[in-house]
Amino acid sequence: MTQQTAGRVALVTGGGQGIGKGIAKRLLEEGMAVVIADRDAAAAQETAGEFGSLGDVLAVTLDVADEAAVVGALDQTLSRFGRLDALINNAGHGSSPPGPVELLELSEWNRVLGTNLTGAFLCAKHAVPALRSAGGAIVNIASTRALQSEADTEAYSASKGGLVALTHALAVSLGPHIRVNCVSPGWIAVDDWKKSGKRTAPELRPEDHGQHPAGRVGRPEDIAGMVAYLVSPQAGFITGQNFIVDGGMTRKMIYVP
Repeated sequence: MTQQTAGRVALVTGGGQGIGKGIAKRLLEEGMAVVIADRDAAAAQETAGEFGSLGDVLAVTLDVADEAAVVGALDQTLSRFGRLDALINNAGHGSSPPGPVELLELSEWNRVLGTNLTGAFLCAKHAVPALRSAGGAIVNIASTRALQSEADTEAYSASKGGLVALTHALAVSLGPHIRVNCVSPGWIAVDDWKKSGKRTAPELRPEDHGQHPAGRVGRPEDIAGMVAYLVSPQAGFITGQNFIVDGGMTRKMIYVP
């Protein structure tokens, strides 16, 4: 814990599993109190219990696409801690099942964008008063899919591209009192960061690691380290930016032999 982080509070959406869980753990280790907000109530409670020894942690059930639920989660946060210094918009999911765009149902498109993009907007909208009072920060978790695609990922890619644009729009609108940045992860292995009933060891081949100039597939800790920096006072001159954390994969040219 440092004097710069002690007493500060972060809310992490989708914090019960995966990258969000890694972020929650790192921020607790940095000395922040953390609200773990997740649509999966069991995952949120399990993670809060697992990390309880690290610091002050609160589990909240939250569907970020539900505006009333967002308001309620922020009310719980402020009731418990009295302030909010960092909002991490991490909650999201992909299009399931993926398929050709001509078969993509409007309801599925709306479901993906509702969580991945509209959910981030709703959380930011209702967190602004508390964040402005604290001189806080927002970090949105997008994806390298905002910049490149595989086939049949239109809803997911569009939602993440929109999140990158939402980041710089919010940064301009909310500055100088609130900084807003984005992290776009590449391939991050989260199998061992899921809730206990679904947790497995990552099954990764040498060629999976070899696709990355950094020499390995990413881990939640890699994203968490960047987020911890962006919400810290050391990042006070950084806003409106998208940071790609992908082991260099998107910079590697691929030729089909």
